[in-house]
Amino acid sequence: MPYVNIRVAGKLTRDQKKNIAKEVSDTLHRIAAKPKESTYIVFDEVERENWAKGEELLG
Repeated sequence: MPYVNIRVAGKLTRDQKKNIAKEVSDTLHRIAAKPKESTYIVFDEVERENWAKGEELLG
């Protein structure tokens, strides 16, 4: 059972998450022979002000 955690700065739309989930599930199925229905994907949407790159906050 694959578990994939996707963390992004900011928000994704429902359609974006659906498309990403499809692509990730398809890739794991095609390359690793993992059943799509057993793949779990979690989206963590973090406010940009809570992310930094080096000394700079993203938001």
